[in-house]
Amino acid sequence: MQLQYSFIIPVYNRPDEIEELLISFVNLKSTLDFEIVIVEDGSTQTSKRVVDRFKNQLNIAYFYKKNSGPGDSRNFGMQHAKGNYFIILDSDCVLPSQYLNEVDASLNHEFVDCFGGPDAADTSFTKLQKAINFSMTSFITTGGIRGGKKQVGKFQPRSFNMGLSQAAFMASKGFGTIHPGEDPDLSIRLWDLGFQTKLIPEAFVYHKRRISWSKFYKQVHKFGLVRPILNAWHPQTAKLTYWFPTVFCLGLIVALAAFIFQIKWLLIAYALYFVVAFVLAFLQSKNVIVAVLAILAILIQFMGYGYGFITSFIKIHILKKDAERTFPELFFKL
Repeated sequence: MQLQYSFIIPVYNRPDEIEELLISFVNLKSTLDFEIVIVEDGSTQTSKRVVDRFKNQLNIAYFYKKNSGPGDSRNFGMQHAKGNYFIILDSDCVLPSQYLNEVDASLNHEFVDCFGGPDAADTSFTKLQKAINFSMTSFITTGGIRGGKKQVGKFQPRSFNMGLSQAAFMASKGFGTIHPGEDPDLSIRLWDLGFQTKLIPEAFVYHKRRISWSKFYKQVHKFGLVRPILNAWHPQTAKLTYWFPTVFCLGLIVALAAFIFQIKWLLIAYALYFVVAFVLAFLQSKNVIVAVLAILAILIQFMGYGYGFITSFIKIHILKKDAERTFPELFFKL
């Protein structure tokens, strides 16, 4: 089958991000034909003027629709795309010049109906962006898979950098209304339908994550809230490792309490962990400030995710509450 690629990009009030992403499309070193489908999800600051400036250089289709969330906007884009293989990107991503060549080579060597690629930090990123990127991608946090490590038998692609065949989209009906969490939910449903997924390590993107500490906490807290819901929907995918951030935080509280009573070994173990994290972040970034900020990012990530996970687990699995009524902020109304 000849692969015809359509890039699907939902955007919400981010014209500057779209401009950077489209510049990276212009700089792609590829002879492959592709189209770009931009779906404006009810933005008040639209990207149309930015998109129009690139129409002489790129094959772009632009759509404006009412706000219904990123999952539904991706579905809308795939429904209106002309290709038979969709590549879904977040608007805050930038593509390396060889991105499409790497995707095409991997799919022609070993075709799958759904792939994911990792994210990386570009040298132009701020120190905060680099620190958060380390926390979200490092193998010593919960981000090993996002960072490109083949650590599980089945890889769950994430929608900031994800490919999906037209056949898989038609069979699965695409993304659901939960957000975040719509991408692992789709991956699991694809497995149930018999489709395969894989990681393409070389198909990485620069994921800018324009974010503050408070926004980062809110993001990872939602990730924690979502996971028990997904485990309830798909119990065969539940794993003990999802408890790690919660156990880590509870253990840190116990370690601090024990230190008051002169029991030091547990706190020393945590200190060694953070020393390792500091060293790894420094080796990656070559910057002491980024390494220090990475420690704070890890703490925020674990606290936000861990607290969200245990809260959701109690309400969904123990109290048996309805997910959509209990956490309406995690669901878009279509």
